[in-house]
Amino acid sequence: MTSNPVTVTVAYHVVPGHEGDFHSWGWAMLAASAQQPGFLGGGVLVDGEAEWHVVYRFASEGTALAWENSTTRRQWDIRAEGFARQTGRRSVRGAKAWFDAQTDRPAAPPAPPSKWKLWFVNMSAVFPPVLAFNVIALPYLGDLNPFIRTLLLCLCVTALVTWILMPRLQRFFKKWLYPPLQALRGRHKRTA
Repeated sequence: MTSNPVTVTVAYHVVPGHEGDFHSWGWAMLAASAQQPGFLGGGVLVDGEAEWHVVYRFASEGTALAWENSTTRRQWDIRAEGFARQTGRRSVRGAKAWFDAQTDRPAAPPAPPSKWKLWFVNMSAVFPPVLAFNVIALPYLGDLNPFIRTLLLCLCVTALVTWILMPRLQRFFKKWLYPPLQALRGRHKRTA
């Protein structure tokens, strides 16, 4: 394998109801391309059922172009005319460049929640164990040094909050804390 393989992604719009035809055609076309020198692999992918992609990889740009300009490849394109139309093509050298090219822009992390929402979630996590410690354990620890008593309170409460309460509260309040992220996810699910 050369150090500069070429990955080609060809996008298609598939006529509704002919997705199975396209899928079969794409894999058969890839089987034919596997007979060409320098073929390294490929696949048929769907992007949210809206756009289909045939991805193939060759050892060099020359071997990829030889396949694309071949009579065999043109015959495969003619076979797809009844159910698919090519909408785009991207060719990228090297594996890292292909993955970088698939992301148009890096995903921005969600904005942090407002301070009052964080305060509310933190209070919801801290108040119950502090109250329970004061009601249940404090009567038995009354004779203990205030430093030791406070240390025990902090150890118990922080352990409960860190490992039990906060993970559950964050999952429970996720849509409330990060509404823009949830709105984007919901919109994606509706269009898919």
